[in-house]
Amino acid sequence: MNQILRDWLYYGASRVGELPFLRSRLAARAAIIMFHEIQRDCQSELMTGTSVSLFEYCLDWLQRDGWSIVSLDECLEKLARNDRSRRYAVLTFDDGYRDNVSVALPILERHNAPFMMYVPTGAPTRTMQTWWLGLRKLFLSRDKVAIDALGRQFHCSDVRSKTSALTEVTRWVHQDYRRSATLAPTFKQNGISLAALNDEYFLDERELGILARHPLASIGGHTASHAALATLDESSARAELADNRGYLENLLQFPIRHVAYPYGGPTACGPREERLVKEVGFQTAVTTRQGRLHDHTPNHFSLPRIGFSSRSGFTARMSGIIEVVQPP
Repeated sequence: MNQILRDWLYYGASRVGELPFLRSRLAARAAIIMFHEIQRDCQSELMTGTSVSLFEYCLDWLQRDGWSIVSLDECLEKLARNDRSRRYAVLTFDDGYRDNVSVALPILERHNAPFMMYVPTGAPTRTMQTWWLGLRKLFLSRDKVAIDALGRQFHCSDVRSKTSALTEVTRWVHQDYRRSATLAPTFKQNGISLAALNDEYFLDERELGILARHPLASIGGHTASHAALATLDESSARAELADNRGYLENLLQFPIRHVAYPYGGPTACGPREERLVKEVGFQTAVTTRQGRLHDHTPNHFSLPRIGFSSRSGFTARMSGIIEVVQPP
């Protein structure tokens, strides 16, 4: 579905979802909302994150619409007690981006909004194979880009064509996460250092330690290398989870009880990964599967989240009507 049609669908769904009789029928108990980067200038980053205006809109909308923004622990405790006094929203940020602190944190502080940051070991240690940042840098820095592993060459001289090309290659990788390794020669040929990009985009160990002591912040795991766990053998998948938990606990000196599956869709995690998460000692795991929480006893090891890229997409997801017209 192209973006214009998607935006119209979300807009129409969001307006329909505001009707009182539907709001009551589709009401959810809670929602976990997913963010990655919060960008001051989305065009300069090829529309890969959430703009400041959209981020502020979401927080304003939640509070105006009667959602109480709480920590993940408080949300699940309220659900377990079958507390129906409020609807609860949890804000989550994946990967540990610097702009979560420099851009998002002041906004979160103004709203007194707790949040969870899920951090892979390879982000602060600068070892993560951030193919998505490499691709972004590649398309930003060149008007002619050859992706040999895909067998495609792109001619893109403006933001729109660069964004479209980046989206196409990213979608190709998401179809099989093992393809990300085939991009390494392209990055090397074009002088792109993923370690340097990690240093530019992600919090370092000192900064993460400071953030972890912030009264609004909670820190969770996100595996050691940000691998799609379902593509690994069981021993390797378990090590990704256990090593990440051990690293963060040693660095931050407090228990790490929550984790987010990298990529988080059905090709990246499933029943085996849920079992491994439990065995390693995590108490919850979030996915990227779209949905809100309706039951007071959800599966804590396969929690859905709300992802979106526009105001209409956000309100359509939060109203619940999009779950009817476009099931996950």
